[in-house]
Formats: sequence, C-alpha cells, structure tokens
Amino acid sequence: MERAKVILKRERKKRLEQGHPWLYASEIDRMDGSAEPGSLVDIVNHQGRYLATGYWNPQSQITVRVVAYKAIEAMDEAFFRERFKQCAQHRRRFVEGKDCRLVYGEADFLPGLVVDRFGGVLVIQLLTLGMEVNRDTIVDMLVEVFAPQGIYERSDVSVRALEGLEERTGVLYGDCPRIVDIRENGLLMEVDIVEGQKTGYFFDQRENRASIAPLMKGWGERSGIQLMKRPLEELPEGTWTAESSGPVPDANTALAATEMAGDDTGALQTMKQSVLVPVNAKGNIVTYPYWDGATVLECFAHTGSFTLHACQYGAKKVTCLDVSEHAIETARRNVVRNGFEDRVEFVVADAFDYLRSQAKGLADRIERGRAGSNGAAKSDTSKPLGSAGRTWDVVILDPPAFAKTKSAVQGAIRGYKDINLQGLKLVNEGGYLVTASCSYHMRPDLFLETIQAAAVDAGKVLRLIDWRAAGKDHPQIVGVSEGHYLKFGIFEVRSR
Repeated sequence: MERAKVILKRERKKRLEQGHPWLYASEIDRMDGSAEPGSLVDIVNHQGRYLATGYWNPQSQITVRVVAYKAIEAMDEAFFRERFKQCAQHRRRFVEGKDCRLVYGEADFLPGLVVDRFGGVLVIQLLTLGMEVNRDTIVDMLVEVFAPQGIYERSDVSVRALEGLEERTGVLYGDCPRIVDIRENGLLMEVDIVEGQKTGYFFDQRENRASIAPLMKGWGERSGIQLMKRPLEELPEGTWTAESSGPVPDANTALAATEMAGDDTGALQTMKQSVLVPVNAKGNIVTYPYWDGATVLECFAHTGSFTLHACQYGAKKVTCLDVSEHAIETARRNVVRNGFEDRVEFVVADAFDYLRSQAKGLADRIERGRAGSNGAAKSDTSKPLGSAGRTWDVVILDPPAFAKTKSAVQGAIRGYKDINLQGLKLVNEGGYLVTASCSYHMRPDLFLETIQAAAVDAGKVLRLIDWRAAGKDHPQIVGVSEGHYLKFGIFEVRSR
C-alpha cells in the first residue's frame, strides 16, 4: 500500500528546503491518501517532487514533523537504534562524562523526544503524538543502546495538550530512584527526577557554568591584601603561599619529617627561605584560603549549580537565592556534599523583591553618606538602614523563561530589564554581571538591547566579555531559530 503524501502549497515559504523540520497546517495544500495520526507521510512540493518524510498529526498546528530527508520504511527498531547510536557518538566526542542530554529532539533528528542521562537513569519526555505511538520501541532501543538501570518518564508538560495528549509520568523500565547523583565539571550534585523542574536538571548551562571560573579570583587587592615576602619559618600552619598555591605545613612538622629523612641541613635552609604570602593593610599574614575570591550573588538558583561552580573556582562568599524552599534545600544538600557550606548563605525570597530591596538600601546608604556635604540637606539618621544595600563582585541572573509565547515578549522585556537593572546596581565597580535568558521569543539581539537599556538607566557602562548559547549536548540545526533559545552573557560593569 502506497504511503500517503502531503502536498505543499506553491506560495509557501521554502523553510523545509532550508532545513526546518516543521510543517504547519497553513503550508499544506492537501493530502493524497490516508494515514493514521502519528504515522509517517511523505512530503512533496506542488510539483510532486519528494522533499522529506515525517510523522503526521492533524490535531496539531505543527501538522508534520520531519524525521528523514530520504524515504524510510518505518520508525521501527532499526530506525531508533541507528539514531540513538548517532546521539551516543556525538556525546562521546563532545561531552566530558556520561551525565548529559542524550537526545535533543529536532536537533538530533528525533523531533518530540528528549532524553537526559542522570547516573544510571534515563529521564525521557515524549512531547508529540508521533513519539507517543512509538513509546515501546523507544524504550526497548534506549535499553539496547545505553543499557540504563532505569528509564523514567517526565511527560508532564503542557505542550502535549497541543498534540491531543495527556500529561504522564512514571517508571518505564528498571529501577529509578527518586534522587540520583550526577557529576558536572567535577562537582557532585543530586537530581530529583520526580519533582525537579523539567527532567530534573538543566544540562544546557553546563559549559556556561564553567565559563565563570576567571571571575572568581583576583579580588584580594581590593581588600588591601598584597603578596609579600616572608621567611617560611615565620609562617603559621595553613598559610597560603603563591609558590605552592596552597597552605604551608607546620614548621616543626616539616623539620621533623626532613630530619627523619636525614636532611636536617636542607630542611633548615628551606625553612629560612622567603616566600610570597598574602598580607593585609596592617601587615598581618592572611590565613583565610579564599582571600582572593569574589563575593557572588546567584539569583534563581534552583539547585545551586552556579553557586557550586563559584565555590569550586575560588569564590570567597556566595549568596544563593531562590523563591522555592524545595530548591534551596536541594541546593543546601549539594553545597554540603561538596564541602562548601562555610562559604554559602541561603536566601528564600522572590528575586525581584530581593534585588529591589538591596538596590533601595544601597541608594539610601549613598544618600546618607552624601548628606550634609557640599551643602546637601542632612538626612534623617533616626531611621535605621537595616541589612539592605549589599553589593557583590559578581551577580548571576539565570531566571526561568519570561516569554513562553510571542504575545508575552513585551512583558518579558520589562521583566528582563527590571532584574538586570537592579542587578547592575548591586555589582561592585569593575565587577561582573552574568545574565541569561532561556526564552526563545526573546531573540539574542533583543536580549542584548534590553540589557543595554538597563545599563543606561543604572548609569553603567558594560563591556561584553563572553556571549554564549547552550552546550554541545544541545546542538542547533542551522535555519531552525527555535533551537537558539538560550542566551548567556558575561559583562564587566563600570560606572558612567
């Protein structure tokens, strides 16, 4: 039996020929033959020339999603086996470690299917009817190619309603513990695959999180700390030295060890050598190991991934903020398991409210500092300033999507401008704003314009240091703008 054909309109835009895998109902002239919803159809132009093969769902505005540009018989075991092997090969080449996004929908030529690997567990999302009808085959081939201990479904997303599908979750295969440990850039984290956002964790920012490393050190001089020569024998145990990039041992312990090795003369000479050590403005040796680290504020922290990276790269103190108590408790456990609890404070608050209150407190402090000088009116000092008005060397803003539809863009612009405006006010002079948007409808140029508008209102000049997108386990098909959703920038902040 000949497969049904979808014939495209003559006047349509040729997006399909440019690599876009979606066909909207408005692009289709007619269909020759019949097909069950979710099954394959061939796509031809108005002249009858074959263009691609995709699965069909007349209930969706995206009526056909392309899976192949050469005719295929079926989306069967051989089809999924080969596609999953290609996904695995790409990740082996470009991703360090096994924890990553294994299947990224259209970008892996499997539209409507997302698979993340957390430890030995795969978490999958079936977003479209074409993938839903192939559920059993997908599970079987994931088991064959990736050999997981379990597969858990998180198809609890509203887009399924557009495909005529109900939301669903649950174990599809094997053993799926709720909490799974993963490693990212050397850090140990827990992922809640049942209650966590989306599939449980956002892998798309992995490389961006690592990119903040250069921002985390080089701040000691601002506190009046300088590296100066001191004899090794005078240094208290634990003192950081530039030569070793670490703490020195107790002098007596070092001498005893070398004497036992029969080198007491060499040991004495070594202990009398001068080394570079951090010294504060009073001439006292600084023993705190993170004296050169940045102070950092992470807003919309979720499970604290940027906080963990900041600590790993040498931050002195990090404020980890999220509106969700559940998220902060997860972040707290992640901080403890990596041994960073002495450098992190946790705040449960709305990020917009927190940023505004800190910015207002800062303005009040500045106003009080100016009061009475150069003829300015005196301020009311009977009113306490409170704890607001803090500033940080690095402010990190990684909010959820503000614009999930095209109609929401104007509201999103206001939201992004507000958080970046307040965040910029709280960055110490010469510090850094790290800011992101995962709203597809907030185009990169529009996001950059919004940040610039915030900088103008804040009286700041920004120097763009880094501009990035999603990581290599989230590849992008050129010509598919919907895949270019994540924008990530690092800006140096100076006052005008």
